[in-house]
Amino acid sequence: MRKASSQVRAWAMYDWANSAYVLTTVTAVLPAYFATAVVPEAGAVLLGVRLAAPTLWGLMVGSAALLIFLLAPVLGAAADFTGSKRAFLASFCLAGSACAFLLGFSGPGDVWRTASLFMLAQVGFAGANVFYDAFLPVVSPPGKTDWVSGLGFAWGYIGGGLHFLASLLLIQFAGALGLDQGQAARIALATAALWWAGFAMPALIKLREDKPVYELPREYRGLPKPLAVLRVGLSLAAGTLRTLASRTERRGAGLFLLAFLLYNDGIQTVIAMATMYGKDELNLPMSALMLTLLLIQAVAFGGALLFSRLAERITTRRALLLSLLMWSSVVCYAYFIDSSLEYFILGALVGLVLGGSQALSRSLFAVMIPKEQSARYFGYFSVVNKLSAIGGPFLFAAIRHMTGSSRDAILGVLVLFVVGMALLWRVRQPEQEIVQA
Repeated sequence: MRKASSQVRAWAMYDWANSAYVLTTVTAVLPAYFATAVVPEAGAVLLGVRLAAPTLWGLMVGSAALLIFLLAPVLGAAADFTGSKRAFLASFCLAGSACAFLLGFSGPGDVWRTASLFMLAQVGFAGANVFYDAFLPVVSPPGKTDWVSGLGFAWGYIGGGLHFLASLLLIQFAGALGLDQGQAARIALATAALWWAGFAMPALIKLREDKPVYELPREYRGLPKPLAVLRVGLSLAAGTLRTLASRTERRGAGLFLLAFLLYNDGIQTVIAMATMYGKDELNLPMSALMLTLLLIQAVAFGGALLFSRLAERITTRRALLLSLLMWSSVVCYAYFIDSSLEYFILGALVGLVLGGSQALSRSLFAVMIPKEQSARYFGYFSVVNKLSAIGGPFLFAAIRHMTGSSRDAILGVLVLFVVGMALLWRVRQPEQEIVQA
């Protein structure tokens, strides 16, 4: 067992911290609570149109993603320029967790209050992740980026899973504790935010970064400092985008982001549709679906570490290609399952490859970019990560509508993995990292 440095431990602890918000608030508790307790049965009116809870939820998630899409590259570039990645990380983390905490006080009828707080919490979460990911090449020892990235995801799966388990038990036995289901759900939401902020403290206090090497361009020196930094951020972000799209990056970070856009779209679609698939095709009870979600978290812990070790033996790119080949097999297997036992097996397989593919994607990108420009590059990584959650669900929905079968729809996602693998095959991993691994 490797011994992690204090910087690596502090960095990985942030994944432990924010995963409680992802799993408990975003994935499990808030969607159900928002639909059943917050939004009236008749829906809510937006711009003269009455919308049901699922439609409102989709608009909330999409609006937050759009804000991050616009802000992430510029904020990342500004953080690089000022040497303020930790300050940006702290600001977004604390603001996001504060809004997430206030979600615990949302009650019936608080539709727009809940929607506003959730979108702000999402911006805080996703914005903080830009700077958290940007620390990966900073804290990683030479040649150990895969291991550090895998360690972060592994701790995240355990931390998020533990809080989610406690939340499930709280909601399941709410009556015995003198609570109703709504009160238990609000406590779960509030404690997820406290978990996020509390366990983030080691990262917010201990992480260190190099001093900036840039000087403010002369044409911006007469401007107020915030405006000058924003203008520089816009300029640097545009330059980074030109670099990613340039001829020199056709087999480098630019091509990797294109491959990531496609295969991660497949991954996000499988995760997003897994619960619905189990309900639609197998008619599984909610308890079985939640247990499968916990199983995925537990197995993903080992998967992240296993694939990180494998990457050290066969290179990151090859290990990532293997995980995507396994994802393709998982999708094919999902087409044929017809029992709860097979669904549990599917969950275990998803957990195994989920941990590996996510950790290796982040670490491969980290070794392909300039260390001193990590925040601005990870700004674009965050943008692509958000974009990659769009096409797959639409593809799934279109096939489901045309064929009437979720089995056909899940099989259709296979094309995203195949094309993503084909592009990833052409990506060149830096030779120095291969030698060190």
